[in-house]
Amino acid sequence: MSLAVNLPIILSAAFIATASPGPATLAVASMSMGAGRQRGVAMACGVVTGSLTWSAAAALGLGAIMLANAWILEVIRYLGAGYLLYLAVKSARSAVSPKALTFSAVDDLTWGGAYRKGLVLHLTNPKAILFFGALYSIGVPPSAPMGTLLVVIAAVGLQSALIFLTYAVVFSSATVARGFARIRRLFDGLLAVAFGYASFKVLTAHLR
Repeated sequence: MSLAVNLPIILSAAFIATASPGPATLAVASMSMGAGRQRGVAMACGVVTGSLTWSAAAALGLGAIMLANAWILEVIRYLGAGYLLYLAVKSARSAVSPKALTFSAVDDLTWGGAYRKGLVLHLTNPKAILFFGALYSIGVPPSAPMGTLLVVIAAVGLQSALIFLTYAVVFSSATVARGFARIRRLFDGLLAVAFGYASFKVLTAHLR
């Protein structure tokens, strides 16, 4: 790998952005607590796939193309805001109902369905492409060979997978699940606020 690539900085910045509470981490935690470990892991895998997609797009220069064609990011912005608002409404309904109604507690949700929810959640986040674009512009020189780019993408992807899978495993434990059952409506209320706020921020953000 080229010595000009600052992999520690890239991984440190990606770790902070990935591990800190946000729509993706909250969704994985909610899925794991409400629907069990398998579906929590499935959603985590979907989120990681979305993260890898944006990471590869930024590393290969597709982010610059999207920024040059602002309408693409605008479409993603409205899709992302709409999907987050949908999750906010679902969580709010669950918070006011004595019976769990959130997307994470649907009994017939398949592994593939949980995976797709995680994938859509991350692919409709327009800030992800901007984050990865800034990350690669700082840590990877324009002259970096393809092999170096692949190593960076793999390293960031592996770290992301470890973080989200850890969330899925920890929040699906029996102890956490029992605690979640007692405070489920409160958690869903907080989740509704978080998703609603994220939708507002995506909708009103200046992407250029």
